[in-house]
Amino acid sequence: MKLATVNADGKVLYGAIVDGGFVALSPEFPKWKSLYEAIAAGGMEALLSAADGRAVTHTEFDYEMVMPDACRILCVGVNFPDRNAEYKDGSAQPKYMSLFPRFASGFTGHGRNLVRPPENHTLDYEGEVAIVIGKAGRRIKAENAYNHICALTLCNEGTIRDWVRHAKFNVTQGKNWDKSGAIGPWLVPFTDAAQLDDARIITRVNGEVRQDDTLNRMMFPIREEIAYISTFMTLQPGDIIVTGTPTGAGARFDPPRYLKPGDVVEIKVEGIGTLRNGVEDEK
Repeated sequence: MKLATVNADGKVLYGAIVDGGFVALSPEFPKWKSLYEAIAAGGMEALLSAADGRAVTHTEFDYEMVMPDACRILCVGVNFPDRNAEYKDGSAQPKYMSLFPRFASGFTGHGRNLVRPPENHTLDYEGEVAIVIGKAGRRIKAENAYNHICALTLCNEGTIRDWVRHAKFNVTQGKNWDKSGAIGPWLVPFTDAAQLDDARIITRVNGEVRQDDTLNRMMFPIREEIAYISTFMTLQPGDIIVTGTPTGAGARFDPPRYLKPGDVVEIKVEGIGTLRNGVEDEK
């Protein structure tokens, strides 16, 4: 079962993706205005139960960013050993992970175009797995971390590369251009550690494999990410952690291979799905 946010008949709805289409659930749960609110309230199981055996309500719809009103999205940077080597600065594996915030406005949905702004054309792709917190916690032990995940999704953590270099100590401005990235297509319930421990992520641009790696090679595994982040902030249901991208982003080619209008980026992880987006210039 997969949960998604869609636009159908001019209305934004949340519900389940099933064989044959979409089952709208939001009309039955008016107390939750969004999928984010449902998860924040611990309602994911109720949604899955309500969708079981239900008839399709829509066969035509467009995907939205899976949780367009998500309050907190934290991203882990430079989290694969080859990515660290890409910087060619001779640095060893860092002691602590790099973190930065992203805002929901910076993401669009599956099947929609990423937007390249007129100010700068260094739009890049980063294929990543994102986790959704389902159980609150502070100072979570790594061995208990998976107990706090309720769902998985995919992220194209699109970046305007030149703008991450505008300041010495942060990348926030290069990471938050409107609709420069995507999250989706849907949420897959997290039920088994193998969904993450055995996951392989592949990113293709116009059919060409650009990124191909497995999550078990992360310098900071997802269990450690949850433990570290929850040390300084209480993780809440509905929080999203974007866990890190493998080597092969466009900026690291010589010359760089940035995205341009007409390109198609596909990010695939077995058991989660494929996130596909085109590229267009901002109108």
